[in-house]
Amino acid sequence: MIRQLWILSVHTRAFLRRYMPTNILLDAIRTRRGLKWGIPAMLLAAPYLLAASVCTTLIADGAPGWLNLLVLLCLWNTMKLIVMGPVSVLHLLRVRIREAAAIRRSFAGTRPA
Repeated sequence: MIRQLWILSVHTRAFLRRYMPTNILLDAIRTRRGLKWGIPAMLLAAPYLLAASVCTTLIADGAPGWLNLLVLLCLWNTMKLIVMGPVSVLHLLRVRIREAAAIRRSFAGTRPA
């Protein structure tokens, strides 16, 4: 039983990472070329926050309760995008420091004595 639940969760995670828009975006940002897009991607959190606000207003006015799931999804995507901005900057700094160190090492090895 636990094995089946584990397999189901693995397949669900693979599906979500492959087909959900924010997961595709975050995977693209985590690449070396995409690290510079972390801060602009934070701006995409605003439409998700607006959608959550609209759904909350609709629920308060008597809309169906299943819209609460949409509110949770929008808030989750908002948090993912807001967190990814600073994280991508830190990753970019780390990568650039490593690249600079590698260049210094390569130049240090080619200097005549």
